[in-house]
Amino acid sequence: MESLVDQISNFSWSTNPQKYYDVIKEIIELFKDGGEDEIVSEAAEDLKAWETTKLNIAVTGEAGAGKSSFTNNIRGLKPKDEGAAPIGLTETTQKPVAYSHPNFPNVIFWDLPGIGTPRFPLKTYLEQVNFSRYDFFIIVCSKRFRSNDVHLAQKIQAMGKKFYLIRSKVDEDLRNRERTDPETYSKEEVLKEIRDDCKQYLEEHLGASNPQIFLTSCWDLDKYDFPDLLETLEKDLPSLKRLAFLLSLPNISPEVIKRKKDAQKKLLWKIALVSVFVNAVPFEALKICVDPVLLLKSLTGIYKQFGLDDSSLTQLARQVQKPVEELRAVIQSPPEKDIGITYWILSKFLDKAAEDAKRVSMKVREQVEA
Repeated sequence: MESLVDQISNFSWSTNPQKYYDVIKEIIELFKDGGEDEIVSEAAEDLKAWETTKLNIAVTGEAGAGKSSFTNNIRGLKPKDEGAAPIGLTETTQKPVAYSHPNFPNVIFWDLPGIGTPRFPLKTYLEQVNFSRYDFFIIVCSKRFRSNDVHLAQKIQAMGKKFYLIRSKVDEDLRNRERTDPETYSKEEVLKEIRDDCKQYLEEHLGASNPQIFLTSCWDLDKYDFPDLLETLEKDLPSLKRLAFLLSLPNISPEVIKRKKDAQKKLLWKIALVSVFVNAVPFEALKICVDPVLLLKSLTGIYKQFGLDDSSLTQLARQVQKPVEELRAVIQSPPEKDIGITYWILSKFLDKAAEDAKRVSMKVREQVEA
């Protein structure tokens, strides 16, 4: 049976704060046997579980496949940004290296050494990279999947974990084909050819029927199959890890921003419950009692989740070579009875932050497309 807290989180409400308050009071009355303490305790435990949830993602494949580029771009970083994985023409990863997300330190991407090198032979690879540590594996190849990729996928599957096959650098393949055969070039045909080639090899050697392959470009995350990859990962991950993964994504499209907003809204009632009933202090000017520390932490968190904090904006401005003031100029949300009003404050702030993220993203696109 769905808990009261989860029922509250999934409700759809009007923008009337008093209605929030009245309905919450009514629901609490229906659960008098459990009492407010039990309900608030459940909400507090859920928030604590969310804050402490860790997601460890392994990115592996043969040397030079684009593992480090993928690790950087999915965290919204360029090669010269602080915390970026080093990129080179030869194997630059000599041991498993953890790269935490800049705004979500509990979301960790592990850049693993290339499989099949003298230091990391296939036979001992999983033991050397501490296989049990990771929630799932992303196997990256840049031309076609090879025997080492297939053997690694088989070993991962045999140990009961999930893997996702990514064919990277398709933008380079498209450019090369257009240059060599401009008269008959067809983007759709080239992508189909790449996909069919990968599928045929994997069906023959992995034994999988119609294996799912994601064609990507690290420089254009909103194109090709990357949106499908995100949707698949969201479906496969348990709820808290799914939320952590989603909120850690860069704002690559309006759809991603919307999904972030929708996911975050489900947390707001839990934050409002805990804010009102735990460590609450009165604010006479607003006629509410809330926990100011939790409220401020939540507002700051929303800013970070949408990349609107000073650090994220400064980094983005540097990447697209725009003055940071130009990005700040399009932001309209404010700087970084009780339950209903607290939820209403957070909800309105979330709505504005999501719209700001869209405006900043559009401003960046103006620069890229110019």
